[in-house]
Amino acid sequence: MTDPTSRHHRPDTPRIASADFSLLIIGDEILSGKRADKHMPKLIELLAARGLRLDAAEYVGDSPVHITACLRRALAHASATGGAVFSCGGIGATPDDHTRQCAAAALGAPLALHPQAAALIHERMKDVAAAQGTPYEPDKPDNLHRLNMALFPQGATIIPNPYNKIAGFSLAATGGQGGVFFFPGFPVMAWPMMAWVLDTHCPHLFHSHAQLEKSVIVFGAMEATLTPLMEQIECDFPGAKVFSLPSVDHPQYGRHIELGVKGPLELTANAYAALLQGLRTLNTPLGPELVR
Repeated sequence: MTDPTSRHHRPDTPRIASADFSLLIIGDEILSGKRADKHMPKLIELLAARGLRLDAAEYVGDSPVHITACLRRALAHASATGGAVFSCGGIGATPDDHTRQCAAAALGAPLALHPQAAALIHERMKDVAAAQGTPYEPDKPDNLHRLNMALFPQGATIIPNPYNKIAGFSLAATGGQGGVFFFPGFPVMAWPMMAWVLDTHCPHLFHSHAQLEKSVIVFGAMEATLTPLMEQIECDFPGAKVFSLPSVDHPQYGRHIELGVKGPLELTANAYAALLQGLRTLNTPLGPELVR
């Protein structure tokens, strides 16, 4: 059996060419408020530890129509950017799990039993039987049903699951550049699988686009007054992003605006210096400076 942790790309393995990362969270329980999403903050953390950042996130319920539409957009986006879309949830085998079927529809490919994923499910079933002290019966109806979790869109490659061996999968976008990576909804499974994908498919991108964010707490000013300065900074320093985060009831600073710049290291440093000079020219009261 092929080693599922091999770092060698096969023709159907997504090649991640750019540091463009998106997240898709699937599940009615998130949209209803029954459960809170924990994947986005964790992915932000995993990316940040590798000098990367999250560019977009989307939530969708357990609707095959909406999931398929989201995955079509995800594949198109990955193809256009060469980046990666991480999808969490819905890859089980219960009636409310639609992600595998929708991924096949979005790709325009049939579902097919993935031999490697099926072999891992058999290993898992043997492990469970041994732990329970019962004979392993692969033809039992519940064991046969579990093999549905190895039905992936034709051409998919597996993502190893260190928790229980039930694999996730990935799909290469058109041309093989960029792709979509599918994980279970359970954080205990999804998070190490996300880390594995980053460390296996994206190490060439780590810290390749170092970013800096610098800001200052501004008191007694209105955003309308600061907007011309913000526009001038972005005009003078193309590629730098100026941001304004107003607050009316901050526990430490009270009413204030956090005004800052983010972007590449040197560009941000120069743009921020110009921003500070502009604020001093306006005689704006300033508080602490923040660096992220």
